[in-house]
This record gives sequence, C-alpha cells and structure tokens, in this order.
Amino acid sequence: MTAPIVNLLLTPDRRNDSRPGRRTHRRRTVENDDYSAFTRRIITAHGRRIARGDIEGLADLAALADDIDTAIRHAVTGLRAAGYSWTDIGTRLGMTRQAAQQRWGRHDDH
Repeated sequence: MTAPIVNLLLTPDRRNDSRPGRRTHRRRTVENDDYSAFTRRIITAHGRRIARGDIEGLADLAALADDIDTAIRHAVTGLRAAGYSWTDIGTRLGMTRQAAQQRWGRHDDH
C-alpha cells in the first residue's frame, strides 16, 4: 500500500504551535478542505436534482444524514484514539467539550 500523496500547499503545517504545555498533533490530511467542498457540491446538486421532480431520490438523500452521522462518529473515535481531547474536538465542531463528549463519548473507549 502506498502513502497518500499530499499537496503541501493545501495542507497547513500545524507542527509549530508554540503555546506552553500544548500537545501538538501533526495534521495528516489529504486535501480534506477540497474534499469537503466537493462533497458539499455533490449533496447540493443531488438536492437540486430531486427538487426538479425526482421524488424517488428523496429517501436516498435523507438517508445521507445517517451516513454523515456515522462518518462523524468514526472521525471522532479516530481522533480520540490519536490523542485529541474532547476540547479539541468540541472546538472544531463549535460546541463545548461536554456536548461533544455527551454526543460521541458513549462509544469512546478512553
């Protein structure tokens, strides 16, 4: 298996966080910002297509919410296993540490 190709111009270097007592984690991404934007465009286009009369696709679009929740759960579990704190995770999601832990912590082994 080969390592993913990372465009360093698109991947911020977060290794130089000089705040005292702060654990730093190297951001291992493969253009996640671009990937997220692409995913948003696909979902938006899918919604527009359904809006033009494809009612059969409505249930599939709604089911994507469950898929996204599952993906977030896997991401949070992986981040916790990599040593990220509930504060780190909550901050990125715009919620408190407690809210993040309540939502995803029951599946956390830490």
